[in-house]
Amino acid sequence: MGISELLSTYGQDYLNGLLVTWGMTAASFAMVMVLAVLITVMRVSPFRPLRMVGDLYVQVFRNIPGVALLIIIVYALPNLRVVLDYRTCVVATTVLMGSAFGSENFMSGINTIGVGQIEAARSIGLSFGQILRKIVIPQALRTTVLPMTNLLIAVMLTTALGSQVPLNPRELTGVVSFVNTRATGGILAFLISALAYVGSAFVIGLVGNRIDKKVRILR
Repeated sequence: MGISELLSTYGQDYLNGLLVTWGMTAASFAMVMVLAVLITVMRVSPFRPLRMVGDLYVQVFRNIPGVALLIIIVYALPNLRVVLDYRTCVVATTVLMGSAFGSENFMSGINTIGVGQIEAARSIGLSFGQILRKIVIPQALRTTVLPMTNLLIAVMLTTALGSQVPLNPRELTGVVSFVNTRATGGILAFLISALAYVGSAFVIGLVGNRIDKKVRILR
């Protein structure tokens, strides 16, 4: 089956899969950003137990393969009487992994902030929370636009884990499995999916570069 025949027969399925992938990516990345900021705040907290928990979170979730984490969430959590639908399991897996890497990006951004700024903030009586809100987090966000752009692309690719569980509607990689169980799409079925991912990543990278140029801190 050629590409033209695949698109004419399953084109709508690919489009629906792309839209599902975009939706899962947007929802996952929003939660990744929030959780990454919270974990990073814990890691720079003056309270040592919080720092230890934050560091442990990052070390655990950035070193677990995505498929292994998905299996744990899907099959182990029910033993703890926590039952989630498959889509939620995929999003949870993506968020746990993405926030660990996102926290590392934020830590890199924080490390670019001059110590003098922190000392000056302390000298005028700002609390730890005020220093974070007014100095640290805004600058870290502006500094890490490009790393976070790469993380957004990684989050999008991680949603392909949805092909490992029976999602309905299917995400983009799941559509390939759907097509190949009903036709001899072969490598061409994967090629269409790959081109959709590449096109999406290209747009994300383009937008990320433009945002970076506007908010970049010149030093």
